[in-house]
Amino acid sequence: MKRAVYILTFLLIGSLSSSQAQGFRDAINKAKDAVKSKDSQPDKASSSSTSSKKSLKPTATFYVSTKGNNRNDGSKGAPFKDIQKAIDDAPEGALICVAEGNYLGKLNTGYISIKKYIMVEGGYSEDFSERDPFKYITSIQPTPAQAGTSGNFGLFDIYVRGKKDAVVLIDGFLLDKGQMNSYVGLNATGKFVVPEGMETGFLNAPANRINQPSMRGDRSVSNQLIHGDVEGRVIIRNCMLLNGAHFGIQMGNIGGEWEIYNNVFLANRMASCEVRGMTNTPGEAVVNFHHNTILFSWRRDWPMADKDMGYGFRYMTRVDANVYNNILGCNDFSALDRTYVDSDRTKEAVRKTSASNNLFFGNIEADITLPSTGGGKFLRIFADMFEDVDQLHVADNNREMNEEEIKIMTQVVDGPYLKNFMNMEGSTSTTHNPNSSENQFRSAMGMNLRGTESNFATMYANSYPYKKAVDLFGAIDGIGAQKFKKE
Repeated sequence: MKRAVYILTFLLIGSLSSSQAQGFRDAINKAKDAVKSKDSQPDKASSSSTSSKKSLKPTATFYVSTKGNNRNDGSKGAPFKDIQKAIDDAPEGALICVAEGNYLGKLNTGYISIKKYIMVEGGYSEDFSERDPFKYITSIQPTPAQAGTSGNFGLFDIYVRGKKDAVVLIDGFLLDKGQMNSYVGLNATGKFVVPEGMETGFLNAPANRINQPSMRGDRSVSNQLIHGDVEGRVIIRNCMLLNGAHFGIQMGNIGGEWEIYNNVFLANRMASCEVRGMTNTPGEAVVNFHHNTILFSWRRDWPMADKDMGYGFRYMTRVDANVYNNILGCNDFSALDRTYVDSDRTKEAVRKTSASNNLFFGNIEADITLPSTGGGKFLRIFADMFEDVDQLHVADNNREMNEEEIKIMTQVVDGPYLKNFMNMEGSTSTTHNPNSSENQFRSAMGMNLRGTESNFATMYANSYPYKKAVDLFGAIDGIGAQKFKKE
């Protein structure tokens, strides 16, 4: 079994910069130590990947199929064609059952708007006789044609308030912007040559297009996979959220207990999940984030100098967040981010954030980032020190993956993507020529001289193959996203 770790160590360290390599070395060393520990196994007492809530009872039920018709009545025998039509016609508290297929919203605008408390379930077979969202893939997967009509809206765009006990449910969807985003093309040259096995080159991030041939979309737009502000309960489960050019989930909790669980997050730029508090009452906004698998969250811009963003889950102000039983690996900056501090010290003092029973591997800078204690860089902390983190109200049984678990992950993560991430390297260099024609002119004008900066990186937010996202469910029993279980 040790051979698997040695191979992974070679892949991680082989061609990284010194700071990246050190972070990966630490992760691997912790993994070796974890193997030796008999009590390092996850706590099975809280290993359920299903909701602890009672079953949700709908006020009405409507059905949607790509073979339906919006002039139908939305019954099982006469389903609607569009999710948006069903939502608009349904009363609050209704359940929308969606059959497999790709849905692009009203008039194919590329997003679904939710402005009422409602439940939306994907993953039904064509005749609605069976439900398995990992078998009957139900997607919102826009193309470049939707870039001009969906740029200001999340793929699910949810704005609801007024009832603290009411529910918004998103269950069983593939949310993917990988076909819509703009990427550097496979025919790129020079320092942007695409690594072997990747399906695209770098992401052309919103407002930062690279001067190379591009593929898929003409431009990337700054819309999230799930976005909005909600008062009341929110449940997001059994979803695959990938290739977000601007966050996976980015939402505001106006007050309510939220549950985000049994999801897979892959290759999302900025952060995979960020929920901020929008209430002044401590403890009113709660997020339970558990049994998720989060991999490959990417920094803001492709140059690696002065790295910004690239987080798995972010603890935001005025939210009590419980993070447990997750797999968090290969995040470009840190798996968890706890750097936000409320300007109101009283509210910050009573904010409760926790992390327990989480597995980490290959996070480049840290497993959790904390505010600087001396006015400099964020503190970079790995799992073996979580119990000493004052900001974590509960911090039990967090650890790096052991050899066996790492081997399992290498079998379910896309091979080329993982290999190229682990071998990722980058550099920044600055040159200054006081005798250049530009600097001679600037000197004559009494202006400061300046140099030129050159950046290099081998990988940045390349598209993750969406058909392989489903392979990650059930990779490790009890931890991370699990196989589908009917609620």
